Amino acid sequence: QVQLVESGGGLVQPGGSLRLSCTASGFALEYYVIGWFRQAPGKEREGISCITAVDGTTYFADSVKGRFTISRDNAKKTVYLQMNSLKPEDTAVYYCAAVHSYSARASQLLLPGGYDYWGQGTQVTVSS
Repeated sequence: QVQLVESGGGLVQPGGSLRLSCTASGFALEYYVIGWFRQAPGKEREGISCITAVDGTTYFADSVKGRFTISRDNAKKTVYLQMNSLKPEDTAVYYCAAVHSYSARASQLLLPGGYDYWGQGTQVTVSS
């Protein structure tokens, strides 16, 4: 059974940092592209970052570029999203998602429709 579980969310002050984890089970993570998305109340789900399977190429939305980094540890079946210099507008539920590298399309790497499996999400709140 394919499963993705996010963790590491919480309340942080503006300018602070958090590291989110996405732990996979039921499939071979090393063959999958992993994306991070977020959804704030009343807004559409936004793709913010992804990391490819074979060469670990990373992509970032302009809204987080320079502040967030993504990495993967296939041995631990975990992908990390390091979030620095957090802003109140980063407040959202954060989701990770997976798609097999064979099925992944470059044009859809930061689009929700490009992924087949989703976690349940973790809340990140940036507030003083």
